[in-house]
Amino acid sequence: MYTIDVTLKYSPIPISVQRKEAEGAEALFQSIIAAMRSQSSQLLELTCDKQPDKKVALLSDQISAVIVSEKTGASARGNVPGFFSIAAGDNS
Repeated sequence: MYTIDVTLKYSPIPISVQRKEAEGAEALFQSIIAAMRSQSSQLLELTCDKQPDKKVALLSDQISAVIVSEKTGASARGNVPGFFSIAAGDNS
């Protein structure tokens, strides 16, 4: 499963949709990038392969970042791609 996270301006929480195949994730990534590069604002309608009833619409001029990541067994713990955490150990 591949997750596409879209970060919007003035919003700390990314919008996420999933694709089952790498090709589908890459195609969506490229279409979002193309919309971001466009001189005019476009309405993007995104759907999710994991949750078919999940739909989201957003304006391309409000996108500040897009991230594609593969959800593997090791990263399935709910970590946000691009961030890490350090667990505090017992120093006694």
